[in-house]
Amino acid sequence: MNSLTALPYPASIRARVPITLDRAAGRTAELVTFHHLRDDQEHIACVLPYAPQTVPLVRLHSECLTGDVFGSARCDCGPQLDEALTDMADEGGVLLYLRQEGRGIGLYNKLDTYVLQDQDIDTFHANRIIGRGEDERDYRAAAAMLRALGLTRIRLLTNNPDKVAQLRELGIRIDAVLPTAVHLTDENARYLSAKANSGHTLALLKEASA
Repeated sequence: MNSLTALPYPASIRARVPITLDRAAGRTAELVTFHHLRDDQEHIACVLPYAPQTVPLVRLHSECLTGDVFGSARCDCGPQLDEALTDMADEGGVLLYLRQEGRGIGLYNKLDTYVLQDQDIDTFHANRIIGRGEDERDYRAAAAMLRALGLTRIRLLTNNPDKVAQLRELGIRIDAVLPTAVHLTDENARYLSAKANSGHTLALLKEASA
């Protein structure tokens, strides 16, 4: 991770569009778009109404076409997205949907790593074999989006300590880190094991393998 001390860059809200979400119990949310995001990606915020004067629940969700759209069982991305929207249907919150497919390496490269993973190579080593970083994401755009929404104090739904560290370095106060559930299946067990070994807080998975 590069130094983030001079960031985030300013961003502003471009548009707010109401949308009904079946995946959030039919609640009406706002999809928010932004000007001046540093990486020029079309990240969006999905805002479900939350009580004023509360510290909102926030989820940074990196795009996963295979999991989010097609329901791939190779990862836990789709279930994590559904879990976040279900939680926010109850109490409101902000889901930042970040265009960071494949931990930042892109869809085609991610699919190339799937070929390697089918040869018993873990997800992080597979990235290195194709000449990419294990995790190329940074969250400067996410911090800028939060600031544009008027949020500098949040509760973060994540198992990823790097998200916590980067957001704090970018000046976002995190009052609580709330883990997601462990969405373990036979097909994604190796993938989740690799995530746990890399420092993700997948406590139940670690206990099961102990």
